[in-house]
Amino acid sequence: MALLKPGWEKDYYSTPQIEPIVCVGRIIASERLVDGKYNLLLQGEMRASIICEAATEPFRNAQVRPMCQTPVLEIDLDNQRQRLIEMFCAGPMASTMTGNQLRKMLTGTLSTSEIADLIAFNVLEDVSLKQSLLAESDVRRRVARLLAALESTLPALQASYRRYGEIFI
Repeated sequence: MALLKPGWEKDYYSTPQIEPIVCVGRIIASERLVDGKYNLLLQGEMRASIICEAATEPFRNAQVRPMCQTPVLEIDLDNQRQRLIEMFCAGPMASTMTGNQLRKMLTGTLSTSEIADLIAFNVLEDVSLKQSLLAESDVRRRVARLLAALESTLPALQASYRRYGEIFI
């Protein structure tokens, strides 16, 4: 899954440039729409950098190289996980469906890094921030940056949830 680079609108029907860091995943659900298109649910498996693209139709293909991530033990992220628990389970987001879903994840077996990635993708609105978090190979730094972003945008997210409804993870 690749994100188109800013300015893609003027070149959409051609081959707009894509970001060099992508998410490699597995399709876990698909739905064919009446117009012949598909809705796909992708489960991310790894981060990767694009080595080269191949010109193919109807989909773009690329040769990629997996990104190495700095090793981190779950115990090293205990404080960050606790902050996430406080943010989504005990704070103002606790009464939302999103908070409930995250509470289940945070008290389950998913790693803090995996939960942080889900939160970044599903909760943050800033696309450039999401892309920079995807490109961050240092797990501790990525989780810390996510927490900082959440803390600065939480009031706006809460207002948005009250106004427009919720997201579902």
